[in-house]
Amino acid sequence: MKLEIVRKNNRKIAVVNSDELLITDALSALDLVMTVKYETGCTDIAVNKEAVTEDFFILSTCLAGEILQKFINYGVRFAIYGYFSKYTSKPLKDLMYESNKGKNIYFQPNMELAVDKLCR
Repeated sequence: MKLEIVRKNNRKIAVVNSDELLITDALSALDLVMTVKYETGCTDIAVNKEAVTEDFFILSTCLAGEILQKFINYGVRFAIYGYFSKYTSKPLKDLMYESNKGKNIYFQPNMELAVDKLCR
C-alpha cells in the first residue's frame, strides 16, 4: 500500500494506492480508516478502485452499504477513483451519480478528480 498526503485548498487528503485488496468487507474498511487516520491524521481518503473488492460493486451483496456506512459513522469523507465503465448495473450507476452530488462519498475516474471532490 502506497500512502501519499495531498494538500489542496487548506485540506489534507490521504491518497491510497494499492495493487492488493485493502477493502474486502466492513471490518477491513474500518481497519483502513483507522490506519490512515492514525498515520496521517486525515479524515478525507481517496482509494484506487483496485484496492476495493469487486463484491462492493455488486449491490445485491449489501457490501457497499455496509462499507460506506462505516465511513460515514467515523466521519470520513471517501472517494474511490478508477474506471467504472465496465459496470452496467443501473442501481450502481445511480448510487455513483447520487454520491457524486453529495458531500461525503465520491466515485471519480482518476486520482486528481477524487482529490478535487474531497477538497470542496
